[in-house]
Amino acid sequence: MGDSTVTSLEDREQTAVPDSDTASDKPGPLSRLRTPRRPRLWFEILLIAVSYWTYSLIRNAVPEQRGEALRNADWIWRMEHHLGIAVEESVNHAVNSVTWLIVGMNYYYATLHFVVTLGVLVWLYRSHPGRYAATRLVLFATTGVALVGYYLYPLAPPRLMNGSTFIDTVMVHQTWGSMASGDLKHMSNQYAAMPSMHIGWSLWCGLTIFALAKVPWVRVLGLLYPAVTLMVIVSTANHFWLDAVGGMLCLAFGFGVARVWYGALPYALPRTPVGMPQLEVAR
Repeated sequence: MGDSTVTSLEDREQTAVPDSDTASDKPGPLSRLRTPRRPRLWFEILLIAVSYWTYSLIRNAVPEQRGEALRNADWIWRMEHHLGIAVEESVNHAVNSVTWLIVGMNYYYATLHFVVTLGVLVWLYRSHPGRYAATRLVLFATTGVALVGYYLYPLAPPRLMNGSTFIDTVMVHQTWGSMASGDLKHMSNQYAAMPSMHIGWSLWCGLTIFALAKVPWVRVLGLLYPAVTLMVIVSTANHFWLDAVGGMLCLAFGFGVARVWYGALPYALPRTPVGMPQLEVAR
């Protein structure tokens, strides 16, 4: 009986006093934040809604600075002529001559920017929860640095340039939905063309699909999406080629932020967070 009593006391003492090595190995608050975990649906919906509202508010609160934006557009156009890539006007006129094609591009410009991006986020949430937060951070950091670009470098889109013959395809064909022209243009800053987030977001979608999708033709579609988007933004006279370069640089910044925070590129992280059963991940 004495032996059992001593053993019982020792067990209680070992339970009450944590092992010093185990305690020291516990991750701190910063380490926990940097560890991929299972995303929570209610939090993600709220975060995305608030973030997009904030993005729109800040983007539209940036002073339009019309005069400077037009001067910057003239400079960009001269620079592209110097580089031998100033073909946007020819592309704009050529595509505008094919009514069904340019109308389709107008609707593409107005809708897919949001639909595809949200679709990729949902897919990541369901099928790649361990990579979701890091990949979402890339998108958020990309968009955040773009806001700095809108403030520091106001730029008029080609369709608003003085003395040019660019065609505002939404106005000409009276298509619905674009925040860049028509009745909705007063709801959006018209002189925030640099960088192009149509390119930043579409390239984020395309790279994510290409890196993580298993079906070959889906991966090909992922690569085609930003390429088609580039043609659309130029054909509709909403952006210069160099605006697309700005969007790519912003995306590179976003990937850099995620790499520093998580210690790896998002696509290299585990598909499933630690402690989350594989069976819970949607296929």
